Amino acid sequence: MGPSRSFQNLLLLLLPLALALCSAAASGEASRRFWVENDTFWKDGAPFQIVGGDVHYFRIVPEYWKDRLLRAKALGLNTIQTYVPWNLHEPKPLSWEFKGFTDIESYLRLAHELDMLVMLRVGPYICGEWDLGGFPPWLLTIEPTIELRSSDSTYLSLVDRWWGVLLPKIAPLLYSNGGPIIMVQIENEFGSFGDDKNYLHYLVEVARRYLGNDIMLYTTDGGAIGNLKNGTIPQDDVFAAVDFDTGSNPWPIFQLQKEYNLPGKSAPLSSEFYTGWLTHWGERIATTDASSTAKALKRILCRNGSAVLYMAHGGTNFGFYNGANTGQNESDYKADLTSYDYDAPIREYGDVHNAKYKALRRVIHECTGIPLLQLPSKIERASYGLVEVQKVASLFDVIHNISDTLKVAFSEQPLSMELMGQMFGFLLYTSEYQEKHSSSILSIPKVHDRAQVFVSCSLGDVRKPRYVGIVERWSSKTLQIPSLSCSSNVSLYILVENMGRVNYGPYIFDQKGILSSVEIDGIILRHWKMHPVSLNAVGNLSKLQLIMQMTDAEASKVSIYGDSENKLQDVSLYLNEGISEEPAFYEGHFHIDSESEKKDTFISFRGWNKGVAFVNNFNIGRFWPAIGPQCALYVPAPILKPGDNVIVIFELHSPNPELTIKLVKDPDFTCGQ
Repeated sequence: MGPSRSFQNLLLLLLPLALALCSAAASGEASRRFWVENDTFWKDGAPFQIVGGDVHYFRIVPEYWKDRLLRAKALGLNTIQTYVPWNLHEPKPLSWEFKGFTDIESYLRLAHELDMLVMLRVGPYICGEWDLGGFPPWLLTIEPTIELRSSDSTYLSLVDRWWGVLLPKIAPLLYSNGGPIIMVQIENEFGSFGDDKNYLHYLVEVARRYLGNDIMLYTTDGGAIGNLKNGTIPQDDVFAAVDFDTGSNPWPIFQLQKEYNLPGKSAPLSSEFYTGWLTHWGERIATTDASSTAKALKRILCRNGSAVLYMAHGGTNFGFYNGANTGQNESDYKADLTSYDYDAPIREYGDVHNAKYKALRRVIHECTGIPLLQLPSKIERASYGLVEVQKVASLFDVIHNISDTLKVAFSEQPLSMELMGQMFGFLLYTSEYQEKHSSSILSIPKVHDRAQVFVSCSLGDVRKPRYVGIVERWSSKTLQIPSLSCSSNVSLYILVENMGRVNYGPYIFDQKGILSSVEIDGIILRHWKMHPVSLNAVGNLSKLQLIMQMTDAEASKVSIYGDSENKLQDVSLYLNEGISEEPAFYEGHFHIDSESEKKDTFISFRGWNKGVAFVNNFNIGRFWPAIGPQCALYVPAPILKPGDNVIVIFELHSPNPELTIKLVKDPDFTCGQ
């Protein structure tokens, strides 16, 4: 006997409700899933086009993270891509940093709050014009020497340890877990470096161990057969993205991309669409035309391709973290600027009222229909004017006070900076030799990267050695040393600057310091003393007195990420009269009346030579207007404070003769032209 009519009617009433509930359940599952199928990205059960941009958290003061992400969103971006630099998060073995600049979890949560997705590039190698491609420099001290970016067992164990800390932190932020991360990149452009597939397979294995099988892993390689053949691993279900010059026709490259993805798994994606380019010291600032850049993007987006702007916002290489490149050999060395403006649509200081931002924004809206949000307001900048500085001390006056006595070392031959524990900055090497009656020839076959040479009679005034000249990695390796007519031996002082480690190519194992024997007239010098120069102590230089006294003082933190402390002794000195060719510290002050008067600014170093600058104990980076093109360093407002603001300058040669700097509103890339 069949069901009663009243029961049938009840079923008819309940059926739509049941279908709606099933649909809602299915929709709930789909809403937290991101995948690729039919050569298309899918999110929440619907096709999805990635319109992304690189915005690196570690190149922006944390107080500006939200501002820069909002400017990226107003550009029309729905996705943010960022690297994760291992060297910031593990500056010393097993010493983990995840606060301030390194608080990646807060950055990712902020992107999520702003309804933006994230493509996370966890390395372990990132390139990115960042020191050593993101590798911690202490990796270069391990014996036996490890092979970076390979299946070297020691290297892999350290990667495993690093990812064992990082990946559990980001796992809760994966898209399937309710977070913003839709894709995680393995390595970076490995196909242009090597073909060790076992290494890539291992990285996938570790990533899956911590992140599970639902997250889409991806690689990025140049859009050429050799790169894709070496760098892709489709058999591990890892998506292969491509990058290429913006002048190239993208669609033949996307067709090639299909050959290195599984069938149906090749959504066209340029994961580095270049909005500009990097610049080295001594070059003209790199720029690209706004109109041609926008047209190139249109060729991708208007045919439903996906693209990630590299960069959407470049930011700044604060501190000593800029990278470098080499040419045909490791001596053909070029260091990157402090500014990482990149000629990106969102400028280094956040400006969006420029032709490139507006052109790209129009194209994104035209091709994708993403609604145009209101343009963010201009960020106010201030010209605080001329600031007088005074010389506080020459390096040789205070070397024993800014060099930790526990880290000073003695050795028969010069040691590398890394072996000295001096991972960044400067190292002073000293030795002695017996003088001839005539001049001598100094030879340093291998120095990374730039050495200033000084001499004095060993029984003379060692605080005022005589400047001889420079030995550079990329030029002459010999110097003529004049006779000093000493009654004793001659003291030799060699101050070596680490200008930034190579971040790309075959010479990435880039140790710093004097890496060879040093010869005087063909005789090898021995018995070296090495002083690490601790710029963590410059915040206390203003306490130096003009009378002879020595008092312990707690030094201020100056490292840009605040991860180390040092003690500095107050010491008296007699300031040298006049201006000479010597490394020295200078200090200036300027006043800000109130919190509301704090504005972004730039310090112009026109008339200065080369060095490093600190504002309120924050390392704003290197200046080198003598060769350019960058004349001014960016100072974000959050570094400043109401009241007295202190600028400390470590000038390696001689200062502006007027002993002034100027705080101006605008960037300047016209020095050395």
